[in-house]
Amino acid sequence: MTIGTVLSLVTGLGLTALGLGAADQAVASFDAASWVWSTSKGEMARINGVTAKVDTRVDVPRARGHQLQVSQNDRFVILRDVNTGQVGTMDLASLKEFQTLTTQSGIGVSVALGEHAAFIVDAVRGEVQQIDPHTLAPMGQPLRYPPGITGGSFDGTDTLWVGVPGQGTVSGISPATGGGTPQVRTESVAAPNHDLAVSTLDDGVAVLDRTTNALTMVRGDQVRTTTVPLTGPGTLAAHTDGRAVPITVPDDRQVVVVGDEGVRATFTVPGDGTLQPAVAWQGYVYVPEAETGRVHVFDAAGRPRDGIAVDDPGGLLDLEVRENYLFINAPGASTARVVDDAHHVRTVDKYADDVLGGDPPPTPPDPPPPPKKPKKPPVTEPGAPRNVHAAAGNAQARVTWQAADDNGAAITRYVVRGAGRTFQVGADQRALEVTGLTNGKTYRFEVWAVNKKGDGPSRTSNPVRPTAEVPDPPASATAQAKPDGTVVVSWPAANGQGLDIVRYEVTGVAEGGSAPVGDARGTSLTIKAGALDYGKQYAFTVVAVNERGAGSQASPISETVVPYARPEQPGDVDAATVGDKAGTVRVTWSAPADNGRPISRYEVTAGDRTVQATDTSAEIGGFGAGQDVAVRVRAVNAAGASEPGTATARTVAEPKLTVTGSSATFNTATVSFSVDAGGGTAACSASASSGGGAANGNCSTLTVGGLKPSTAYTVTVTAKNAAGTVTATAKRTTAALYGTATCNNGEEGDTATYCDEDRAGRNGNEIFSVPDQNNDKQVGWAKPGTRLQSYCKVKGDDVDSYIYNHHKHSTWWVKVNYKGKNYIPWAWLNLDGGDDLGDLPAC
Repeated sequence: MTIGTVLSLVTGLGLTALGLGAADQAVASFDAASWVWSTSKGEMARINGVTAKVDTRVDVPRARGHQLQVSQNDRFVILRDVNTGQVGTMDLASLKEFQTLTTQSGIGVSVALGEHAAFIVDAVRGEVQQIDPHTLAPMGQPLRYPPGITGGSFDGTDTLWVGVPGQGTVSGISPATGGGTPQVRTESVAAPNHDLAVSTLDDGVAVLDRTTNALTMVRGDQVRTTTVPLTGPGTLAAHTDGRAVPITVPDDRQVVVVGDEGVRATFTVPGDGTLQPAVAWQGYVYVPEAETGRVHVFDAAGRPRDGIAVDDPGGLLDLEVRENYLFINAPGASTARVVDDAHHVRTVDKYADDVLGGDPPPTPPDPPPPPKKPKKPPVTEPGAPRNVHAAAGNAQARVTWQAADDNGAAITRYVVRGAGRTFQVGADQRALEVTGLTNGKTYRFEVWAVNKKGDGPSRTSNPVRPTAEVPDPPASATAQAKPDGTVVVSWPAANGQGLDIVRYEVTGVAEGGSAPVGDARGTSLTIKAGALDYGKQYAFTVVAVNERGAGSQASPISETVVPYARPEQPGDVDAATVGDKAGTVRVTWSAPADNGRPISRYEVTAGDRTVQATDTSAEIGGFGAGQDVAVRVRAVNAAGASEPGTATARTVAEPKLTVTGSSATFNTATVSFSVDAGGGTAACSASASSGGGAANGNCSTLTVGGLKPSTAYTVTVTAKNAAGTVTATAKRTTAALYGTATCNNGEEGDTATYCDEDRAGRNGNEIFSVPDQNNDKQVGWAKPGTRLQSYCKVKGDDVDSYIYNHHKHSTWWVKVNYKGKNYIPWAWLNLDGGDDLGDLPAC
């Protein structure tokens, strides 16, 4: 097995329960719930199916940004980080006990958790190991199958099912108890070397022979097989709820629903994205489409119902049925969905802050628009298989080939014809052992591919003559993944038993299939970069071929490796001005494919400056104002740094200020101006000279007050941003302030004519050369309503206007323009703008 030592707390995944006290732990045992993963946040959130709310969150910081496999029951949650291979278990009884172990990274190992037991399924090597779900410690010896098994889920009776394509069987494993041995049940469901897809049922398993389109359902002692009219290779969900099994053909967007009695419904899903396997729930079929974030919904007859939209899913959608609810999670999004048994849909905020451990991240920026889909090429029959080889054995021959071009439609199977027989082989197998041959007789084998358009052209192998003089197999095989993307497979020289070994044939084994990867004359083969999928697990076997074309049995299978290379170039790189920081730009990007090893950091470089980031954004500073900055972003993993994604931005520049106009009243000055904020945000102010007022506000118009009438001022406007401060001036003289000489007649007697003219003695509106009612100093009388330019104010005689100006009573006098500059009591003068003496300066 690829299992490492069981470690103590949190060393692998860094699991931390957030904000949990003793009273909080009771929620963990509630079973109408599901734990879901949030990639960008690096958190597990527990969704209560009844309330459709998150009630607990657990931080998994070391898996942030990674693909996570989640297995759960009512007592445990087991997580596997696909990028690192780390496995962690969480005991829901306390939410405080975490154990971890190490498996090989990549796709090919999975963890299955039933009601009472757990297994690690190594599909590549064909090993199934029971483990203790509490400690993750192995229990007993592993079960061993031919390499390249598939499946690995529990049914509703706590039986683990795996498909064995090399044997054409499905195996049901009942967990061992009390230190015993697991019980194994095996059913034949296909011919050997057919591609299999497995979906567990409430009481058994459904197995799709993808080579012949036959669906076999095993329920108890009953085994039923139905031939299904599929238009291409079909897929199954890991588990199927109910009696009907939906089969999805992603290439043609076809779904076929099969029940105990046969095919129940066939329908086409609208749209043009890539479909994931359909999931059955309470008589409906839910078909997820990750590219659009849409889940298409159909009833039992295949009629469309209201679909479910998930904004910005950021990857594949996870659909799981638990305790009378269907949970739909988009690991890359902030929301999930809960569907009850009446098909009512509710939205769940996974980042809600009112939960245990709540601390929602900031709202992420809107994702870039998806690229336009390339025009699909015409679909035709497949091309011919490549490198068709045959190697003789003792009364047998081994035929291998490399994949044919599918020409737009997935290959469903290969056909091998020779020795008077015809064989069908799964599209993912590409190797066949033909037995029952006659030693000394020459054979050739013809191979062709089949897709929905029909049979492609054939290729014929080299002639072979079975013989008993076969070499020994190589004693072992080792494999090593290199940082340049290549994989080196090595083996010791085989014993040719007196004959020369002329070549070695190497076969790669992955989850669910095997295929030749190349030949070598020596004892090692370097598989070129890109020939194997990065991030996927592979193991290898080697066959020795002697000078007579006779091949050995396969070597023991090698250890599992995961091909890897430098990450892809970061995408959607964007650089922008940071308006509130001088000499700084902000860079954002989308995470690229990691190509088989986790991205450990990003390096953001501009000029001679480099900063490192673990998220998909960074700021880099230290540049001049208004400087154009070319930025390069590289992703780094164990293989090295990627090619850079590039962008250019300009740092915030000093603002530019232009005065466009000005105006004034008797006590204010208004300046209009425009500001180029240089890519940042400017703050603007204005102030007047000679003790005038000041103002702050918007960067288009500012008004300063507290000015004197008829006075020349210089108004200075200032604009300031993170890069600097600039000023501009406007010169303006305030307007004159006028007052109105006011004396209003009374209603009777002498008061009715008091204001009509200047009279002997005291009278309203009299003007003096001094602020004193001195007859010798009187210079005139202002007729009521006379407008008088007012200059300043000064203290003088106390004057009461009585009834003639609303009993205005004051010792203030105002210097006015009347036969020169003379004085009138403020009691008889009403100033413009509200009669406010504060608008006048002191004389």
